[in-house]
This record gives sequence, C-alpha cells and structure tokens, in this order.
Amino acid sequence: MQDDIGKAAAGSPAGVTGASSAQNSIHLNGHTVAHNGYNQTSTPSPQPQPESRPPSPVSTQSAALPREQWGGKYEFLLSCIGYCVGLGNVWRFPYLCYRNGGGVFLIPYFIMLFFTGVPLFLMELSLGQYGAAGPITVWKCCPLLKGIGIGMLCVSTLVCLYYNVIIAWTFYYLGSSFQSPLPWSCDAIANAAICGNNSTGNSSSGRHLSPTEIFWNERVLGVVHSEGLHDPGPVRWPLALCLLAAWIIIFLCMLKGIRSSGKVVYVTATFPYFVLIVLIIRGATLEGSLQGVAFYLTPDWGRLANAQVWNDAASQIFYSLGIGVGGLLSMASYNKFDNNVIRDTIIITTGNCTTSFFAGFAIFSILGHMAWRKGVPVDQVADTGPGLAFVAYPEALALLPGSVFWSIMFFLMLFMLGVDTLFGNMEGITTAVLDEFPHLRTNTLHKSLFLGALCFSFYLMGLLLVTDGGIYWFTLIDSFSTSFGLIIITLFMCLGISFFYGVNQFCQDILDMICHCPPWCGKVLLYFKACWVFFTPFLLLFILTYIFIEMYNTSLHYGSYVYPRWGKALGVCIGATCCLQILIWAIVAISKETGTLKNRFKSAIRPLNSWRVNNSSSRVEENMEPERVEAPFTVTLTDMDFTAMTWEVGSQA
Repeated sequence: MQDDIGKAAAGSPAGVTGASSAQNSIHLNGHTVAHNGYNQTSTPSPQPQPESRPPSPVSTQSAALPREQWGGKYEFLLSCIGYCVGLGNVWRFPYLCYRNGGGVFLIPYFIMLFFTGVPLFLMELSLGQYGAAGPITVWKCCPLLKGIGIGMLCVSTLVCLYYNVIIAWTFYYLGSSFQSPLPWSCDAIANAAICGNNSTGNSSSGRHLSPTEIFWNERVLGVVHSEGLHDPGPVRWPLALCLLAAWIIIFLCMLKGIRSSGKVVYVTATFPYFVLIVLIIRGATLEGSLQGVAFYLTPDWGRLANAQVWNDAASQIFYSLGIGVGGLLSMASYNKFDNNVIRDTIIITTGNCTTSFFAGFAIFSILGHMAWRKGVPVDQVADTGPGLAFVAYPEALALLPGSVFWSIMFFLMLFMLGVDTLFGNMEGITTAVLDEFPHLRTNTLHKSLFLGALCFSFYLMGLLLVTDGGIYWFTLIDSFSTSFGLIIITLFMCLGISFFYGVNQFCQDILDMICHCPPWCGKVLLYFKACWVFFTPFLLLFILTYIFIEMYNTSLHYGSYVYPRWGKALGVCIGATCCLQILIWAIVAISKETGTLKNRFKSAIRPLNSWRVNNSSSRVEENMEPERVEAPFTVTLTDMDFTAMTWEVGSQA
C-alpha cells in the first residue's frame, strides 16, 4: 500500500490532487466532485483508503505556514561542509591515525566511511529534504519512531552544552595570542625559570612540565585546584566571559535563521581551508617535518587485527560527519524538493574526509619540527583531544618565526571550525522546536526570545564546565553523550526506515525528489539499499557490542585522575537517557491507537496522511504553470460548466 501511495505522490498534478480530494473538493450544484472531474457520489466502487487517519494539528498547521529555504545551493553545501569539518578533523583524526598504526588506519576508516558513514549521511539528508521537517516532526512517516527524533534532540543538546566550551577555550587562546612573546613560550619572562629548570615537575607524576602545559592546566583550566569530579570549585570568570561572548556570537548569527547563518558560512567554512593550506606550506619548509609526516603515515599492519582500531574508525566517522544528532536532517529540510541529495552526499563526505587527511599533514609536519627541536620522538610531543590543540600545537607554534601571527591564524581557524559545527547542532534543536510549535515561525519577536532563552540556558549550564574541575565534567559528557546512545539511535533509524517505512519506498522517494535523475543515480541506490538493509546495521551492532565490552572492562580517566564508579554510572545514565526516548515514545504511539496490539503496531508504523499529501502538493505547486490557479476552497460553477463536465466524464467512460 505504501508503494501505491508513493506512485500517486510522484504522479501528475491531477493524481496528487485526487489524493487530497477530501480537503480540496469542488461543489457543483449540490454535487461534490473531486478535482479529477469525477462525481464521487456516482462512483460505483470507491477505492479503499486504509491510511485514513487525519493529519495531526501540528502537521496541518506547519504545512500551511511558509518555510524558509536556503538562499542558494552553495549555502547548503557550505553549511554542511562547515558542520562536518570541525575540531575533530584537526585534533582527533591525526591522533587516531598515528595511535592505530599510522597509514594502515585509513583502511578501516574508509571501510567504515563507505558502509556506515555515507549511507547514513544520505539517509538523513533524504529524510529531511523529503519531509521538509525537523528531527521530530519528520517522523510522521513512521509515528512509532518519533522517539528517534527526541533522542537526537537530547544528543544535540549535550553536544551544544560542551562544544561551545571548546570555543571559549579558543577565545581565551586567541586573545592571549596577541601578546608578544606568547605567554606559553619560553621567551616570556614568567617562563624563564621553568624553561631553565628541568626539575620542575608535576606533583602527581614527577614529569617535567612545559610552559604550554602549565599555561593550559593552571591559567586556563585551573584543574590543579580541583580534586576531581566531586570538587568543581569556583567559576573561572575569564573563561565564563569567553563562553558568554561565544554564545552571543552564536545567537546573533542564528537570529534570522538560515538567512543569516547561510551567509556567515561563506567565511567560516572557507577560511579554515586557507589556514590549513598556509600551515601545510609552512610546515613543509621546517627542519624535521618529514619525520613527523613519516610517523603519521607509517603503517603497522598488525593493528588491523585489533578491534579497537575498527571502533576508533567508526567513532571518528560519526564524530566527524555529525550523524545522528539531527543537524544534517534539519539543514536538509530547508532544501528545495528537487535537490540532488546523492550528489550532495558524495561532495560533502568526500570533502570532509579529505580535509581530515590533509589536516594531518599540517599538524604532524609542525609536530615533527618540534620533536626535532627538542630531540625526542614524535610520540612524546603528540597528545589526544584538547591536549593536541591546546598543548602540543601551541608549543609548536611558539617555536616558529613570527609565532604570534601563526598562533592567531591557528586559533582563528579553530574558532571558525567550532562555530560552523555548533551552527548545525543548534539548527537541529531550533528546527525541531519550531516545527512542533509552528506559531513561533510567524512571530519574529517570539522566535528571537526563544533563541535567546535557549542560548542563555546553555550558557548557565555550561558554567559548570568552566570551573576549576570543569574539565572532568567536560570529559564525562564528551565520553558518553556521543557513545552507545548515538549508535543505538542511528541503528534504529536505519532499521526503521529500511523495514518499517520500507527501503524500496524510501529509494523511490529519493528518485521522486531528483526530477532529472542521471542513470548513475539509480545504480548507486542499489549499493545504498544493500547498505541500509544489511551492511550498515551489521557494522553498527559490531561497534555497539565492542563499546559495551570496553565500557565494562576499562575505567574512565582524565590524565592521572581515574573517575569514581558513581561518575561512570552517571555517564552511562546520560547515554541511556538519549536512547531510551525511542522506547518511551514508541509506547506512547502504540497507546494512542486502538484495537489489538498487532493492529496498534501496524497503525503506528503507517505514515500519516500529511506525510505524502503535503510533499506532493508542494511539488505540484512548484511545477505548476504560471497561468494555472489552484482552488483550495469551494468553487461555484455555472450550469454550462456542469453540463460540459458531465459530457467529459461520459466521454472518458
């Protein structure tokens, strides 16, 4: 039945209008006649309509309201590239690459990209573009799975909460970079004693601390004043002001929706590439740079047998592409209906992964120079996560001639990378709320107040992460917000679309959107269909199993601090809260139906009428000739028109 409805939705304007004849009928001298010209009262055998549930009030109201669209195709592409190309491309991918066997890490990375990343990326873009709705409302295609949208909203909220803290750190370093010499360099007067005295060490490990480590731990984080997760300490007000400035910038850039953020990405999405190219050229001229590049790419073939390598590859794909948090789905919902999502998916995913690969050359060429200057192996100067961006790399920049300029460029690049990614996460939240409460779209003041309240709430909650012990809470949220909960959400999204909604119908929807589909599109969809049904769920189950095993056997730690059991349990609860939304809202959807449990389930996985009627009507209006006027209300015709209508029906019979 879903295939029949899909064909009707993809057909001619008359066929589409006939699907919505209950709403747009014409009264002819007391007789009700559908738009296709047939008298409904005289039809001998009316077609059954098993999907006769009325559309929800929210869906009907949102369909009547105007929806924004991107100002141009390049705005959408740049927004998605800026959303995907984030801080993880600069500090996470290079570290994972050298930690997991160098160049051999690219093998599991590209396997996970082709069989999980690209298929799920296309699924989110297609679902958002076809439904023209946010992460929650779009599940009118399968009301049973509405909890997937709620879970995406929870994950996106957690990511926004801690991601802007990284931007606040970047602000702090960017402001400090205008000092000459740099405050974390050995040329600074305050660090003269530290650089000249190798006995200065960490009280817990006795290891010699560099000026960059002292600057990061004491002046920025203040973590030396906290005993752990239970002792957050006071708020560090310089960081709190940087966090406030970051949220004000996000608010101003998103104030007018995609009309404003779509213009900002022309700068924020392209400037990091300029900086990366400059850093690669500069790094290639440094002594010892080839040592760092060789360390980055030297393969260790024995690591392929380690499940950790495959898990890291999959986690990097999810982290980098931004799958499962609703940002992609929301941005695609503002596309034109006939946009070629397959082409966009190939462009964006290729650009993102290429950026990750080339960012490694920029990072490790300079780290190789730093290792040559210090006379130590490269693995002793590289670190993971924030340590690479805020400890190792600033130290490398301080060794370059013109260090102030390079430091400003680097942290300005980090700032723009972070802002672009946060745009996508915030867009996922705002679109979901505006679609559920569409009256906010028509009232500019209310929409601005909502966005301001949302940003201010995130700022207040983020103050916990800029305390002396905030880095411990930061690590906890970062470790569990995008862990097993995100994998479960994407797994159910893949299974729900493939088996509840129907993978054949979903592929037909994609072909319906691409009006002039090239021959290669249909062939490529066969590959995606195989991934959605078999390869992607299998790999996601493998990753999920490994995550649970690793989470049970290993402890969470930051540096030398090992998290207590209650802290780890709190992190598990954070991840479980996100994925449990699927079960909770599935129960709600089934309870709203009537009949036996089997009938309730069948009704809950059936698309609402508004899912296809609204999309079909919007496409008919786009392709309608200028002189044709659609009549959504009652039209009174003369007797001559009625006679002519009767003659036409009789001739066709």
